Amino acid sequence: MRNLIVVAFLEPVTEGMEFPRDAWPLHITLVKFDVVDPLPADADAGGGKSAGGTAVAGDSLASQVAGRMDAPVRAALGSAVTVGLEAGFGRAGSIPVSLIEPSAPLQALHEALVGVVATLPGRIATPGYTMAGYRPHVSHRGGKAPRAGGQLALDRIALVDMAPDGGHATRRVLRLWEATL
Repeated sequence: MRNLIVVAFLEPVTEGMEFPRDAWPLHITLVKFDVVDPLPADADAGGGKSAGGTAVAGDSLASQVAGRMDAPVRAALGSAVTVGLEAGFGRAGSIPVSLIEPSAPLQALHEALVGVVATLPGRIATPGYTMAGYRPHVSHRGGKAPRAGGQLALDRIALVDMAPDGGHATRRVLRLWEATL
């Protein structure tokens, strides 16, 4: 099983970039999931090739997953969302976050990605936080947090490996979709 996640980064990243698990750039999680690696031959109905990008070269699973996600991600690139109030997530509300106000394009992207994941052999570990239970937010990191009322653009959406090469200490950007201006 591979543990993957799709996020909208709010800070610059590049394909192939690695960062420590406790030093994520600011982001909005779109869907986190586990998937069988390699995909069974009958699971490759979604195209299997990633449009553009080079970081998935040699990584068949990432290429297939990114290929299936390409259309909904591209449709959402450039959408704007608004930062809402601060809240506390996690045990006893100990993780400070900024909520993202309801957004039809963001919700549609999330639901489309959940739909793609549902076609894969694997699982979403926390299904209660998907679909109607989805609460988009930005976890505060290293004193950085978005400002309430601020507008954020979904201009960097990425497929990220949560345990590249089997190691859990780092994260790796496998595929990055960027809005073109």
